[in-house]
Amino acid sequence: MTQPQLDTVRHYLRHLHESDTAGLISVFENEGVVHSPFLGTMKARDFFPRLAQASSQSVITLIDLFASVQPVEDTVRVAAYFRYDWTLSDGRLVDFTCVDVFSFRPGSDRIDSMHIVYDTHPLRERVGDKYAPAPAPDAGSC
Repeated sequence: MTQPQLDTVRHYLRHLHESDTAGLISVFENEGVVHSPFLGTMKARDFFPRLAQASSQSVITLIDLFASVQPVEDTVRVAAYFRYDWTLSDGRLVDFTCVDVFSFRPGSDRIDSMHIVYDTHPLRERVGDKYAPAPAPDAGSC
């Protein structure tokens, strides 16, 4: 029951490694969502272009895949544990391990939702908030 979903997660990781935004979006349901520690909950089609804007390269090293053994309400979940060597658009390298948890609707091999799990504190200390909007121009004092 989980082989198609495992294959989808492998495709997702390959697309992430290749910085293939269109490929990443294609493995999600049309209304699929991403739950991100930095950006909150967003539609996948909105999240991945934001990721591409903040990135120049990604190297993904898979450590392990885990699949549901007793799906709740027939929702299959797959977790990918991997090392992410992320080159930001300004050239800085950030490396960390994380777990992405993928949920699939019954009978579907496309991702319905994904929760990204990692410790953001060390990353924020090293690089700041890479998704923060640019500061507003100084309007001067009144």
